[in-house]
Amino acid sequence: MSLRLFVLRHGETAFTRERRFAGWRDVAAVYASPLERARTSAEVIAKPHRLPVQVSPAFRELSFGAWEGRTRSDVAVAEPALYDTWRTAPETFTAPGGESLAAVAARVAGGIEALRAEHDGDCVVLVTHAVVIRLIVLDGLGLGPARLWSIDASPAGITELEYRDDWVTVHRMNTLAHLGEETVP
Repeated sequence: MSLRLFVLRHGETAFTRERRFAGWRDVAAVYASPLERARTSAEVIAKPHRLPVQVSPAFRELSFGAWEGRTRSDVAVAEPALYDTWRTAPETFTAPGGESLAAVAARVAGGIEALRAEHDGDCVVLVTHAVVIRLIVLDGLGLGPARLWSIDASPAGITELEYRDDWVTVHRMNTLAHLGEETVP
């Protein structure tokens, strides 16, 4: 059983307008988180392949509950202890009214297993979010959610993993070269 999985973080507006991924070939399926920012980028990628975007709730971003819409600096001032937990021990974190990182990790792992079962031998594109991408890479490397901040997931970054029966190979991680020098931070 094998699967080649390209995991992308949703792009910024200029990125999606430029349709940077139109040249990819041999894509069997395009998946996305149900959130609009991921679906929009997935539609751009799927269109030249004449593929529908398959939406999977397994790859939705972590729910930040009461923190959603607030800035990091605002939360750091208003809830310094909890914000510090998010930054230093994310595996123990749950935002007020939000979702635990452990719950997200379990949800994402189930989604990856479903992709592997459905697309044996295929190349699949998944457009999702920063925390989800970090969890996918950490799992592929055999590391746990405690190492969340060891992985970067920039907007429009490309990560490529190859799943085999016995192992996972991370071929590239958070590649931004396709954006060109003028847009890479």
